[in-house]
Amino acid sequence: MDISDEADGEHFAMNIELLYFDGCPLWETALRNLRDACALEGLTWPIELVEVRDEHEAAAQRFLGSPSIVVDGKDLWPESRNAYYLSCRMYRTPDGPRGWPTVAMLRERLRAIAG
Repeated sequence: MDISDEADGEHFAMNIELLYFDGCPLWETALRNLRDACALEGLTWPIELVEVRDEHEAAAQRFLGSPSIVVDGKDLWPESRNAYYLSCRMYRTPDGPRGWPTVAMLRERLRAIAG
């Protein structure tokens, strides 16, 4: 399903990035959940995997941990931070802390963006 910009009638797709680092065991579950959430919302937005390779890239990407999901440059779960580094990320889910957002959590955030 294309998302329509009501102001000028043009169709657009948001850019989704899943940021991770090699060795993180959590990003693959986040990717599955993200794909499922997009499918359930009828979104065909491209998902780009972005590997963060070192501390320098972590700082440049403002990396909040693996996995992080960013839509058009904005993290779906933003945090205020002074330092960025390679680390695993935890999410507060209805089932307690997990290393990935649930499909329901992702659907809620994507729905809010898609309008």
